[in-house]
Order: sequence, then C-alpha cells, then structure tokens
Amino acid sequence: MAASQKLYAALFHVLLLSLFPLKAKSSARAQAEALIQWRDTLSFSPPPLTSWSRSDLHNLCRWTAVSCNPTSRTVSRINLSSLNIAGTLARFNFTPFTDLTAFDIQNNNVSGTIPSAIGSLSKLNYLDLSANLFEGSIPVEISRLTELQYLSLNNNNLAGAIPFQLASLPKVRHLDLGANYLENPDWSKFSMPSLEYLSFFLNELTSEFPAFITNCRNLTFLDLSINDFTGQIPELLYTNLGKLETLILSTNSFQGPLSPNISKLSNLKNLSLQNNLLSGRIPESIGSISGLQIVELFNNSFQGNIPSSIGQLKHLEKLDLRMNALNSTIPPELGLCTNLTYLALADNQLRGDLPLSLSNLSKITDMGLSENYLSGKISPTLISSWTELTSLQVQNNLFSGNIPPEIGKLTRLQYLFLYNNTFSGSIPPEIGNLKELSNLDLSGNHISGPLPPTLWDLTNLQILNLFFNNINGKIPPEVGNLNVLETLDLNTNQLHGELPQTISNITSLTGINLFGNNFYGSIPSDLGKYMPSLNNSNHLCCSAMFPKKPNSLVKSPK
Repeated sequence: MAASQKLYAALFHVLLLSLFPLKAKSSARAQAEALIQWRDTLSFSPPPLTSWSRSDLHNLCRWTAVSCNPTSRTVSRINLSSLNIAGTLARFNFTPFTDLTAFDIQNNNVSGTIPSAIGSLSKLNYLDLSANLFEGSIPVEISRLTELQYLSLNNNNLAGAIPFQLASLPKVRHLDLGANYLENPDWSKFSMPSLEYLSFFLNELTSEFPAFITNCRNLTFLDLSINDFTGQIPELLYTNLGKLETLILSTNSFQGPLSPNISKLSNLKNLSLQNNLLSGRIPESIGSISGLQIVELFNNSFQGNIPSSIGQLKHLEKLDLRMNALNSTIPPELGLCTNLTYLALADNQLRGDLPLSLSNLSKITDMGLSENYLSGKISPTLISSWTELTSLQVQNNLFSGNIPPEIGKLTRLQYLFLYNNTFSGSIPPEIGNLKELSNLDLSGNHISGPLPPTLWDLTNLQILNLFFNNINGKIPPEVGNLNVLETLDLNTNQLHGELPQTISNITSLTGINLFGNNFYGSIPSDLGKYMPSLNNSNHLCCSAMFPKKPNSLVKSPK
C-alpha cells in the first residue's frame, strides 16, 4: 500500500511539472490572439503586419515588431513605431502581457484616449506613445507602472492637469510630455529626483518655475519652452543642476537678470532663453562655460556690452543676441570663436566698425548685423574670409564705401541684404558669380553706374530690389533670363530707354516697380499678363505708355 501511494505521488509530480510549459504556451497563445484582435481594428498604409497570422500563432516570437523573453517565450517588447497605423487602443487587451517591458507606438495616427488598463503592465520600463493623436487626460493609472524608466507622450492632443501621481514613479529618468495642451498640476506634490531628461515644451503651463525641478540633480536635459512660466529663473537651478547639458526656457515670461552663477552650469552645451522678459547685462561669467555650442538670448531686454568673454567659447557654433538693447561695439574677441556658423546681432544699438578679427570666422554661414548703428567700410579681408556664407544681412546701418568686388567669392550666398546704408560706387560685376542668390536687395544706398551685364546671370533670383539709388543706363534684353523672378523693383533711379520685350517672358513676376526713372516708349504688351493685380499708375508710370522718345534721339527725315 505504501509503495502504491509513492507511485501515485510520483505520477502526480510528473503531471504537475508537465503543466508548466502548457501554461507558457497558453499564455503566448493568448498574447498572439490579443494582438491579432487589436490589429483587425486598425488600418495601415501599406499593411505592415502580415506576419501576424492566426495560422502562425506558435511563431509569435518571429512576428514583425514583437520580441520575446527567451526563457518564457512570451512577449517582452512591442515596437510599432512609424508604421502608419491608424486606430485606437480601446480594443487592445493588455491583460495577457504580464512580461511586457517595452511598448512603443510612436509616430503613427493612433487616436482616442490612453486606456487606464495600460496601468496593468507591471513590468513595463519603456512607454512611448508620442507623435500620435491621443486626446483626453493622462490616466493616473500610469502611476502604477513602478518599473517605468522612460515615458514619452509628446506631440499629442492631451489636455487637463498633469497628474501629480506621476511623482510616484521612482525610476523614471526620461519624462517627455511636450507639445500637448496640459495645464498646471499641484507642483508641491511633485518629486522626481531620478529624472535625467524632462520636457514640458509647448503646453499651457502658467506657474512660476516649478520648484521640484531644482532638486532633480541628475538632469542633463530641461525644456520648458513655449509656455507662460513667469517670475525669475531660480538661483537653485544654477547651483543644483550642474549636470545640465541642455537648458531651454525660451518663449515664456521669465524676467529679471541672468545670474552670474550661470557659470556653475559647467557642462552646458545649449543655452536657449530667447523670447522672454530677461533684462540687465549678459554676465561675463558666461565665457567660463567652455563647452557651450549654442547661445540663444534673442528678443529679451539685455543691455550693455556683448561680453568679451564670449571669445573663450571655442566650441560655440551659434550666437543669437538679436532684438535686445545691447549698445556696445562688437568685441574683437568674437573672432576667436572660430567654430561659429551662425551669428545674429541684429536689432540692437551696436556701433562702430566691424573688427577685422571677424575674418577668422571662416565657417560662418549666416551673418545678421542689421538694424544697428554699425559704420565704416566692409573690409575686403572680411568678405574674402566668409566663403561659406549663405546669408549676409547688414541692412539698416551706416556702412559706407564701395561694395567690395570680393563679394563674388561668396558663391554659396542665397540672401544678400545691404539696403538702407550709404554704399556708393557701382555694383561690382563679380556679383554675377553668386549663382545661388535668390534675394538681392541693395536699395536705399548711393549706388551709381549702369547695371552690370553679369547681373542677368543670376537665374535663381526671386527678388531684385535696387530702388532709391542713382543707377543709370538701360535694362537690357537679358533681363528675360531671370525666369523665376517674382519681384523687380528699380524705382527712383536714373534708368532710361525702352523696356525690352523680353521682360514679358518672366511669367513668375508678381510685382514690378519702375517709376521715378526716364523710360520711354510702349510698355510691352504682355507685361502684367500674369499679374492680374498690376496697377500701371502705381507700379510703372502714369499711363500705359511711357513718354515718346526724346526728339534728339529721333532720326531726321531724309
């Protein structure tokens, strides 16, 4: 009898062990069926999930976008990013996915609300629902995902208050809620000390700087831009967040000075504080942040000097200080920033000559110095050094002298704005080398002489403004070469002669101003054919006919 009992016990033990793989198979099958049922509610363009098949349930781990735990053979990761999926998560059964660690459906067209059942994925450490069409509020059930390290819900239509319960996610290092319609939570209930990446970009947040952020000492990336945060930037940001590499607070209502303690952000590479109400001086200590690559402080109320210490920023690639009240000269030390590709100092009160040290900026592609009181001549040495320029904008200053012939070396130039200065002399023929030029504006100067024949080689020109100068001579037939020209404004010069018929070949023209010259003869019959709003009295002359040819130029009858 005892032997019989032992035999039954052994058989029961074997039977019990045999049930474990059956349970795993059953779980995998439930997952496969759940995925297929959800897929059948979706639409795709084109269909990407043909491997998800009821006839192939046993090969779940080989399905597209599915990864499995090698031990349990159940789904551990689902990655459906960028597959043109349209539908909702309403019919997604999360219950079977007990081992799921990553769920990624970013960059699709999934809509509806985020289901509260997503909070049942207790092993989830990566959740990315960004760049979809989700609406409604963020479900508080997400706070149950205590293993979560990465949470991205950015670029959706989510609204309502950010749930303070997110603060109970102790392991989250990456939190991106940007580009939604989210509102203020109770910030006093927030504490997320493990955060390394935080973005609330482009929401409807209106408070002062959230205090909890200054205790996130591991932050390397912080973006609060395009909200309506107010008050001063707290000193604790500078003293506590020494690991920050990117600080973006732009397009808010922050006010007050920029603290000298900004130098304590010694790892900073990107500083973007533009479009705020900041004032005072730009601190000299900014020059000690040696790794800075991007400095954007435009559209504030900064005053005083451009700090000469900026010359210490050897890695600086972009410096944008435009639209402030800076009233110094341009410091020669700026020429030490030899990695600069973008320099914008427009719309300040800068004065004086351009320092020759700027010739060291051989990588510069965009130079914007307009709307200042800069004066003197633009040195050929400077122009010769800026051969990578695509945009040169120095309009509305006090520059004088000739336009250097070296301008022809800037063969990548697309935008050349020299208007409203006191440049004199003729347009250099070397300007014809600028084959990429699309916008040329030399208006409001003292330029004289004829139009150079090479001007008509600029076949990419869309805008040509030369008005309010002393240019003389005729418009040649080659003007018809400018076949993508949209605006031609030569008004108030000393041009004369007849308009060439070829000007009618420029079918892209939407605006033409030639008044205030000495043209005569007939207006070409097809001119204005593609400009239904053209008004001769405003754009050309007083009638459809120019004055007759002067008598002195009419041959005497034989």
